[in-house]
Amino acid sequence: MKIAYPGLLREKLPSGAVRYRVRVEGDKARRIPLTVTPEHPQFVEIYHAARAGVRIEPEASPEDRAIRGSIGWLAAKHLAAMERAVEARSLSPLTLKKRRGVMKVLTSKYADYALDIPQSKLVELRDDMIETPAWADSVIEGIRAMYRWAADRRLCAVNPAIGIARIDRGKGGAIPWTPDDLRKYREYHQPGTAAHLALTIFMFTACRISDAIRLGRQHETTIEGVRALQWQPVKRDSAKVAIPMLPPLYKATRASKVTGETYLLNYRGKPFSTPDSLGQMFRRWCRDAGLEDRSSHGIRKAAAHLLAQEGCSQYQIMTVHGHTQAKTSEVYTKGVERWRLARDAMTALEVMDW
Repeated sequence: MKIAYPGLLREKLPSGAVRYRVRVEGDKARRIPLTVTPEHPQFVEIYHAARAGVRIEPEASPEDRAIRGSIGWLAAKHLAAMERAVEARSLSPLTLKKRRGVMKVLTSKYADYALDIPQSKLVELRDDMIETPAWADSVIEGIRAMYRWAADRRLCAVNPAIGIARIDRGKGGAIPWTPDDLRKYREYHQPGTAAHLALTIFMFTACRISDAIRLGRQHETTIEGVRALQWQPVKRDSAKVAIPMLPPLYKATRASKVTGETYLLNYRGKPFSTPDSLGQMFRRWCRDAGLEDRSSHGIRKAAAHLLAQEGCSQYQIMTVHGHTQAKTSEVYTKGVERWRLARDAMTALEVMDW
């Protein structure tokens, strides 16, 4: 559809080039030349300013505003590349959001530093966030990934973030739920509520929260005569998941009075717009049930531990969790398998003539 711009003049110059000017509204004799064409993303803003008698220049990109060869310049190029990857659907918007946070921390302190910044400066940056060790480690990990991206494109030769140790040693991530936690939550949140359905989905699919907001009846299928759920996780490089839909999960998905395109709906009866919105609501449901410091990821960990304790191999857990690398699922099976090996070894000692 062609859009009309009153007062916009397109003039062909003797050189063959095209020039655009705008008549100022209320002053036809005054014409303001434009520095951009209608294809420019800021054209509408610049056009309306010209109609009002104001001439503005297009805003430079963050990359253009930064000092070439500086950390701020590299961060802007890196984020621009990630934005293009999101548009091409080869990168998760959640990854971009997290990386923007990392770049904000980095550039707030070192934007004008040269790319070959001393590693000691990055260690200082990490140590400044000692009160939030997990985030501090995530910042360094993001900086390391940025430099790795830059090295692949020959924008730099050295990655100063390589070799910086982690400082998060204590808690090992989300706290796995115990059977008592699950019982306490279910006693407070009765079947038919969104809170009960959320717990059931997390427990019987072991899905990430980014997938929980998408799962619905369109993912139900039948495989070899068995009712199943099948979906492609949002997280990049995850394998497609196909698991049996066990009776507790099927019953919970049919207990809700309000149905929609997804199983989980907010208080307006609409799907949750982002994983964060569901995450905040789930933490509230946990607090209501008297469970502090519990999260949906802790249920995913609990499911993995229970599967391991029931004798599932790390490869079986991989298929449920969508892992593509055995080392990821090994986290849940290693302790259980070491116990089984020790138990079997000690059983062998029982027959020794001592």
